Amino acid sequence: MPSCSMKELWRRSDFKEGTKTMVINTNYSALSSGRQLGESQGMLNKSLARLSSGSKLVNPSDDAAGFAVSARFDAQINRTQAAVDNIGNAVSFSQTQDGYLKKVAKALDRMSELTMFALDETKSNTDRGLYNTEFTNLGAFVTSTATRDFNGVSMFSGSALNVTVNSEATGNFAYTAVNLGNTTYTTATASTITTTGNATTALTSVKNAINQLATDRAVVGANQSALNMYQEQLGVAKDNLAAANSRIKDVNVADESTSFAKYNILVQAGTAMLAQANASPQSALRLLG
Repeated sequence: MPSCSMKELWRRSDFKEGTKTMVINTNYSALSSGRQLGESQGMLNKSLARLSSGSKLVNPSDDAAGFAVSARFDAQINRTQAAVDNIGNAVSFSQTQDGYLKKVAKALDRMSELTMFALDETKSNTDRGLYNTEFTNLGAFVTSTATRDFNGVSMFSGSALNVTVNSEATGNFAYTAVNLGNTTYTTATASTITTTGNATTALTSVKNAINQLATDRAVVGANQSALNMYQEQLGVAKDNLAAANSRIKDVNVADESTSFAKYNILVQAGTAMLAQANASPQSALRLLG
């Protein structure tokens, strides 16, 4: 059999060895191994990104529809939390109101007690003048309380508040106002007890103010109770939204760890096989020797 020259051998670049073809210019095995290695490396990188971020949706391309739904859930959860915070501020407003009203109640109780002392026929007008001084000071305290505010918002002006109670701002809770400047209170605080006649009139006015205050504190309590219910409702809604969002985007660490181990092995095996495939054409050198 005539022998081939080396030049002809390189020109043909194929030899028959049994039933398989050995080529030099195109190493199909190396190309295939490289492609599979690249795919395994890409999946390994994705698995690593998911484990490090804790999310299945690292990129929108991971799940376009799920990514959009999750983004909307994220926004709604944030709005819901903002509404919860707003209601919390309204609860603090209510608690502050009631704190002031407790002191007003104490002042009015003392004013009613002073009027009774002033009605004592064994007391002189000088004594009543002393009682009146304290009575007037307490009245001034009640009047000054009517001007108090919470973060710049008047607490006792009689202006109602609208508290947003959902994430879409489609529903408001009308917070019933308390007005310490109405005539029931101002009549009591403007009274005097310098005489028994004045004291009799003052007692009626103070009793009316006490009754009004009891009603106002009940209103504040009702406001606070309703706000607490709305706050709890939003808390439950937020938890459910977070759970739904978690099912879409949060990674299952156990499953993803298994996938990571799988692709890590495939990358290592693929690297070894690529090295083997790249070494295969060198076998042709033995035929050229």
